[in-house]
Order: sequence, then structure tokens, then C-alpha cells
Amino acid sequence: MVTFFVIFILVVGINTLLWTTVGLIRAVVESSRRRSPDRSQDPLISADEVAVLVAAHDEEQVIAATIGSATGQVPVGHVFVVSDASADRTADLARASGANVLELESNHGKAGALVAAIDHFELARRFPVVVLLDADTVLAPDYLLTGLPCFQDPGVVAVAACASTIADPPPATMMGRFLVAYRERFYVMVQYLLKYGQAARLANVISIVPGFASMYRSRVLGSIDIDPPGLAIEDFNMTFEVHARKLGRIAFHPSIARASTQDPDNLHDYTRQLRRWTLGFWQTLRRHGFRLGWFWGALALHVFELVTSSVMMLLFLPLLVVSVVAVIWEATSTDPSGIATRLTDAIPPTLILLGVLVPDYLLTVLVVAVTRRPSYLLLGFAFPLVRVVDAAICLATLPQAFLTPSSGRWTSPERRVTVAPVAPALQEKPVPPETSAREEMSVPEKTSVPRNRPLVPDKAKADAGPRDHPFRGVGTRPLPVNSGGPRVAGHGEVQLGDLES
Repeated sequence: MVTFFVIFILVVGINTLLWTTVGLIRAVVESSRRRSPDRSQDPLISADEVAVLVAAHDEEQVIAATIGSATGQVPVGHVFVVSDASADRTADLARASGANVLELESNHGKAGALVAAIDHFELARRFPVVVLLDADTVLAPDYLLTGLPCFQDPGVVAVAACASTIADPPPATMMGRFLVAYRERFYVMVQYLLKYGQAARLANVISIVPGFASMYRSRVLGSIDIDPPGLAIEDFNMTFEVHARKLGRIAFHPSIARASTQDPDNLHDYTRQLRRWTLGFWQTLRRHGFRLGWFWGALALHVFELVTSSVMMLLFLPLLVVSVVAVIWEATSTDPSGIATRLTDAIPPTLILLGVLVPDYLLTVLVVAVTRRPSYLLLGFAFPLVRVVDAAICLATLPQAFLTPSSGRWTSPERRVTVAPVAPALQEKPVPPETSAREEMSVPEKTSVPRNRPLVPDKAKADAGPRDHPFRGVGTRPLPVNSGGPRVAGHGEVQLGDLES
């Protein structure tokens, strides 16, 4: 029985049990608490004050749908696309959709592209909130309506989106449908069993504001080193920066700021994406290390459990094979040495199966209850095999993170064409000159800026503090650009929501 519980805890995780408990407490407190006026709240930020920034590299199949989902919530002139050396029609389709477009001639990587666009369009100066999107993200219609009220809490500096997978169009193959279902289960597990508790007001230990759809207060962007050298991805690092610099709280709730992303539907893209994610996590951990504080303590527990559970999953199949062989050996021979008997006593097959498969399948049942997709019940029997793949990639990337730096450059996975309704034209209205999205930025058709050019335009801004200049600390990158696209002002309003985050 002791061995069973040890295996069960390794599979489910102390981390999961801890934060699920905290999440249940949070849910009880939020359901019983009556809202009362809070005079310390900041004014509600409207959609007119939000910029949406999309980083894209060869995303012609999905970019129009992403822009369409964004323009359903903000004026089209508030949507900005940075095309990171795309060789396809990404930039042209973005312009045709009405977005402001910045084209980079060389592949900077996502983080470098974001820094270039934030600087070029002066987003942190012109907008109080910046939404960062991947090119395959489709926002829920209430993404801003539910997410923006979080910023009424002056301590909230970022809102983490609630992720789901895009099911339309569905993958063409059975393997594709299986991988997408597994990723959907991953999202539900992380968001309901971990992040909801981690985002509790007194905890604030979320380890990632996912880069596929996230909201940041513009005033903190200048304090975040968005593009340090040697990292494969930017979102873990940006989140660690929030905690390391004590910039504020990260809000998350499963029912707010919802967005969907297109997940890989073949094993090659799945393993490549997962390797990039895990490598980026280990690299970020290498960069920041451990410090004193609640976040760093929770991070240490997570890392310990991540390693031990990965080892456990890698040993699962070999131990099961050894145990089954021992049972057959014991049943078909006299076994004078007693080795088979000792093996079956130490690792009985039923114990391994119950300790691994049962708790894993219970997670699938939870996902079905949340997503209402009963087809996952059948697919769930094979999910432990993917967890073995995940474990192998997790452990393989750990030493790589300390031995080989990454350039951050990216290649897009295979995409399924995404179709999203484009919002009707938003009513135009005048915008004050100092914040107008119609500001014209005269940039030569092609320019080459020296690689050592700082992202601070002049000495006066270089001498300014973080609140005076939003780009202090964001790093440097070459900025050969070709910009264009219409700038159209419009308006949209969001109303105060009733949800706590």
C-alpha cells in the first residue's frame, strides 16, 4: 500500500494536490464573498486603450483569422503585426486585414520581433495595456470584456489567458486528433488544478503568462528584459522577470481572457514544440536561478516534482515489463533462486498499473467533465504513452539548457487553415493626437539599422526612468524594416465584469 501511494503521488504530484487544494479554498472564498465598492480601484480600461501585437513568421494560413478575432474587440488601427522575416504572404495578408505591419528582414526570433515592434510603434507610450498574441491565436469574443477588469486592481500587471485548443478544422488524421486531445487535457490540468490556485491573491506564484495570448500593463514592459540572449522562448522569462523585479501580481481565472490556439497535429511538430517549451523553461531557470520568496519556493517544488515524475514515467514501461516477465517466470517454473517471487512482491503488475494508469485516467475524466468531449474517454487510455515522450524530452533538454544557448529564431509548424469571422467595420471616432492610432511614422521603405543600435531613441529618453521611458532594459536588436498598412481609428467599449481574478 505504501508503494502504491508513492507511485500515485509521483504520477499525480504533490504540486497538483497542493494547488488544487488552494484553488478549492479560493473558489469557496470567491463564491461567498460579496463585492463591495473599492475606492482604491483604478478606472476601467476600455478597448480604445488597448494595443494588440501579433508576432508572426510564415503564418499566411492563420494570420487573417487571428487579426479578425482581434478587430472584433479593438479598433483595427490598434492591431499591430510584426512579420519576422516571413517568406510567404503573412505581411501582405496582415495589411489587407487593416493591421499596422512592421517587416523585419532577418529572423530575430519572437522575443526580438516583439521588442522591435514595441519600439517601432511606441506601443508602451501610446497604450496602457498591450495584448501579445501568437499568429495562430483566436480570441474568445469576451476576451477583453472579462480580462480588462482585472487591471482595476492596481497591483495586477499581467493577465494570463485561459487556453484551449482550436478544434475547427479538426486534424485530418487519427494521430492528429489524439495529440490535440492530449494537449487539451494538458491545458485543463494546468489551468484548473495548478494555475487557478497559484493565482490566488496571497499566493501569486504563476510560473508562466503564456505568450500565445497575454495582457501586460505597458508601464512594466520597460522593466522587463524581454529578449535576453540565449533563450529559446520569451514567455517563461517575462513571467520570471515580473516575480524577480517584484513588479506586481499576475491574474488568472479559467473563465476570463479565454483564447484558443492551434496545436500540433503530427508527432514531429509536437515533439519539436515541446522541446522548445521545455528547453526555454530550463534556460530561464538557468538565467534566474532560485531566490527567497513564495514564487521561488513554489518553483523549487515544481522543479523537484517535474524531474522525479519524469524519471517515474520513463521507468514505467520497463518496470511493467520486468514485473510481467517475473509473474510469467514464477508461474511457469519452480524458480529455485526465488528471484521471480521477490520481483513480483516488490513490483506487482497490478500495483504499477493502478498507481499509474488509474490516476492518469482520472485526469482524463476531469477533462471530459470540463470540455464535454466524451470521445476523450477512449483516447485517454493511451495518454500515458505520450507522457513518457514528454518525460524523455523534459530530461533530455535539462542538460542542453546549460550547455547550448539558443538564438531564439523560430520556424512555424504545419498549420491547418483557420477561418474566423471578421468583425464588421467599427465606427470611427476622433482620437486625441497624443494617443491616436492614426499617427504616421515615416520610415524609409528599407532601412538597415546597426546591430548595436539601442532601442532608446534619444539621450533624453535614455536618461528617463522606467515610468518615463517604457523601453529601458528591453535589450537591443537590429531593426531593418519595411513598414506600412492603413491606420484606422475606431472605438469599442468594455463593461465592468463581475468576475474575480
